[in-house]
Amino acid sequence: MNDASITVRPRGRSEATPHGVSFGEAVRVWSRVAMLSFGGPAGQIAVMHRILVDEKRWIGEHRFLHALNYCMLLPGPEAQQLATYVGWLMHRTRGGFIAGGLFILPGIVAIMALSWIYALFGKVGIVSALFFGLKAAVLAIVLEALVRIGRRSLKNGIMLGLAAAAFVSIFFLKVAFPVIVLAAGLVGYVGGRAGLSQFQVGGGHGAADHGLTDAESVLGEEVPAHARPSVQGVVRAAAVWLALWLCPVIAILLALGPGDVFGQIALFFSKMAMVTFGGAYAVLAYVAQEAVEHYGWLRPGEMLDGLGMAETTPGPLIMVLQFVGFMAAFRDPGMLPPLVAGTLGGLLATWVTFTPCFLWIFVGAPFIEVMRDNKALSGALAAITAAVVGVILNLAVWFAIHTIFAQVHPVAWGAVRFDAPVLQSVNAWALLLSAAAVVAMFRFKVGMVPTLAATSAAGIVLYLAGALL
Repeated sequence: MNDASITVRPRGRSEATPHGVSFGEAVRVWSRVAMLSFGGPAGQIAVMHRILVDEKRWIGEHRFLHALNYCMLLPGPEAQQLATYVGWLMHRTRGGFIAGGLFILPGIVAIMALSWIYALFGKVGIVSALFFGLKAAVLAIVLEALVRIGRRSLKNGIMLGLAAAAFVSIFFLKVAFPVIVLAAGLVGYVGGRAGLSQFQVGGGHGAADHGLTDAESVLGEEVPAHARPSVQGVVRAAAVWLALWLCPVIAILLALGPGDVFGQIALFFSKMAMVTFGGAYAVLAYVAQEAVEHYGWLRPGEMLDGLGMAETTPGPLIMVLQFVGFMAAFRDPGMLPPLVAGTLGGLLATWVTFTPCFLWIFVGAPFIEVMRDNKALSGALAAITAAVVGVILNLAVWFAIHTIFAQVHPVAWGAVRFDAPVLQSVNAWALLLSAAAVVAMFRFKVGMVPTLAATSAAGIVLYLAGALL
């Protein structure tokens, strides 16, 4: 990328850029985003929207949704890729690397620590109690994301219809997420190309009810010089990030062979990095099957334990793959101490999972940026946003069912298939904490951090009082 034209240093302000946000300030903001990135993609996108659009006003509503919709089309965790995209827009390649890297750092540390505890001691009651409390606040964060994004993107009957169709398709009919996204994009492309006003939502000069306009944002409407596509920049970015991704994989295979556990981890999770469309839930069933039945890395049920860790710690849900890599190497350490092997296996799985995410952004985002005013593309991305609201509703319902009820009953009626909660299995404490978190955030506008802290403390108090287990 062309870095020469972006950095200026006005008197009295170090590391300043043309948009006035210093790199040091950006690091502080992205660190805050990372520490609050609970609740899966819906909660994480809500956190970023609140901080980047509403609070810091770095990026306008339309540009935020434009970037989000591109990330929804990519394999891998869309929230982490969105952070990388915005960081790249603000501060070039290093900004994207810092934003995307910091986004997953707390999750790497948390999952690694919990993997050590799990390997040494198995399930620990007080840790489960902490997670129990966190889940209540996470549900409130997901619901807030649903309301926040829905209010600003579902502006007409067509958008409402797309959101409803997406929810019914994914929740009741189990239609694959990529199919929903592609179908919505096709509808929006046709509508945008035809010039229908319903598909032109939230432009740079939009009305105030569309949220912060691009022109009012710190970044502004223009495409920064470093964000304009060039053959040299794209080739260089592709070469660098392909090498960072694949060179370690090739080195491990040459040194240890494909039959070694580290070779298996490198190959398997590199393949997963290219097919993880639709987020973590779309691919974890396959990962669990392969890890348990084919490779023997995990025992039945352990994938759910790992998913519980990922759901209630900062970072993308796909971070559960670090737990899988840890347990794989821990149980087949070769000449290494088991905990050392597990640590290396978890880090290797993380590396080959997330390195491609930077590749997709640094190579593709320049082309997406310059197409923001293309009516057909804008229509497609607006329709995808509406469909994503339906997908977030699906996540909210799924999360609520599995947080508040201990048992679910699979329902099958023709093509309709879904999990219905067993009402007798309701966890009264989970229901009470979830309701309290929703009231705190929606009615009294309590922040995410106090809500998370309060529900976590409540979970520990219940555990110590003997009411939880």
